[in-house]
Amino acid sequence: MSPETMIEDITGLLEVWVAGWAGCRGYQTATEGRFPAALRADTSGEWEYFAADPTDQEFAALAAKTAEAGPRVLTILTNDVPRYTELAARHGLNVTSDSQTMMIVDMETQDAEDPWLSDDDLSLSTSTHRGVHYAEVRSGEALAASGRVFVVGDTAIFDKIITEPAFQRRGLGSFIMRALAAQAFEHDVQNGLLLASLDGQKLYSHLGWSTVSRVLMLSSSHDGSDLSLS
Repeated sequence: MSPETMIEDITGLLEVWVAGWAGCRGYQTATEGRFPAALRADTSGEWEYFAADPTDQEFAALAAKTAEAGPRVLTILTNDVPRYTELAARHGLNVTSDSQTMMIVDMETQDAEDPWLSDDDLSLSTSTHRGVHYAEVRSGEALAASGRVFVVGDTAIFDKIITEPAFQRRGLGSFIMRALAAQAFEHDVQNGLLLASLDGQKLYSHLGWSTVSRVLMLSSSHDGSDLSLS
């Protein structure tokens, strides 16, 4: 399925992303109404619900489930952020993050070759465990950059692309993405999906990725923490 066709079905796109993101992290998944959910066992220990442009009635039902426990999160994919911000306030939820975007790429545009490091002080290691492909760059014993990818059907979902502060601005984010893409091409992949932070959006746009939707994260918690960082 082409990226253009996938974008036409934003709820289907969300389902694929949740399946891959949960696969990357080993999360249990379920459904709430017609939308996916995942149990964040390694962080909050609570459910995160996901929906793409839900109706007012659907939003109300998801908001009620989210409000049952402070650590629960409701993540909305939408390009109408004001509408869902107002709905959140109406249902007693707070915006904890509104800066992320979902991005997509045609994997045919990505480099399929194993990358190489120009810095002799750095080394790449890759591994696969329970279907998750991992890539790490180290400088001696110190972790410099890392990431993971999980394939669902013909789509590669990239997650936790991190460059450690001491190693930033050295091109390692792009390197990790190429290393993961090379592993993803062990499968018959056509598309790539990820959620991108503000900083990540610049990197992924440079690599040919396109924005599909804004991402709004909501919670009944009042601590103001950005739940997108966990």
